[in-house]
Amino acid sequence: MFLKLGNRIRLRRKELGLSQSKLAELLDISNNHMSAIENGREKPSMDKFIHICDLLKTTPDFLLLGSIHPNNVPLNICDNLRLCSSEDIKLAGEMVELMVARNQHNWNKNKF
Repeated sequence: MFLKLGNRIRLRRKELGLSQSKLAELLDISNNHMSAIENGREKPSMDKFIHICDLLKTTPDFLLLGSIHPNNVPLNICDNLRLCSSEDIKLAGEMVELMVARNQHNWNKNKF
């Protein structure tokens, strides 16, 4: 379990462009301890785990289980948007507006 946790921490850290040493610095832990967490040899304390989630802008569910809300699409969408830039969020909003307009158009067309 801790190996998968460490792999997910590493993956998310790299997605955000953070070096391992920078994350260790932000967590106030040694580079060796950070490496051990990412390699599944050590587990973070609960304090550090919560701090890791905050710094990596992710949820405990994702780091522990690999999924955010497997059966709840709206919550997954919200959690995924939280990980996006403001530009990407704006683009996602525009895409949703287009899908709603398309669905309304199809509904009106099929109504008659």
